[in-house]
Amino acid sequence: MVERPRDEAGRARNPRPRDRFGRPLPPGSPGIPRIPDDLNLPPQQTLSYAQQLLDEGLAFNAHEVLEAAWKNGPFAERMLWQGLAQYAVGLTHIQRGNPKGARTLLARAVTRLSAYQPDNSGEAETAVPYGIDRAGLIAHAEALLIELDSETPIPADRLRPQLLS
Repeated sequence: MVERPRDEAGRARNPRPRDRFGRPLPPGSPGIPRIPDDLNLPPQQTLSYAQQLLDEGLAFNAHEVLEAAWKNGPFAERMLWQGLAQYAVGLTHIQRGNPKGARTLLARAVTRLSAYQPDNSGEAETAVPYGIDRAGLIAHAEALLIELDSETPIPADRLRPQLLS
């Protein structure tokens, strides 16, 4: 068995460079900068950073940023952040030309984003924290699912959704 590099907690790490769609490149190849494994940003910074990456067509990196929020954030918000991370992975699969994977992850994202129940003490019942455009993201994901089912080519600019209202 090949021994994998591990962090201080013993979790496996893959130091190989990656292309803009998150695919591993041969060791020593130039890749794009990786998202640090220990990234832990406040929610607004997470969303701003993820949006910047989406705008640059780097959905895989946006997924890593959103995944860090999912894993580090409050338990009550995990479904929301997990849905956002899965949404970005669905976009990544479209970029990679993997419609089956895109359908699976976008459907999971819609399920999680739809099921998320915010703790809105004193706010509108449907308000989602941090200004996240849940309704717009769900509608966009559902439209992408229809396009994938009809095998309609999806242009790159359709893979740059707005996370915030």
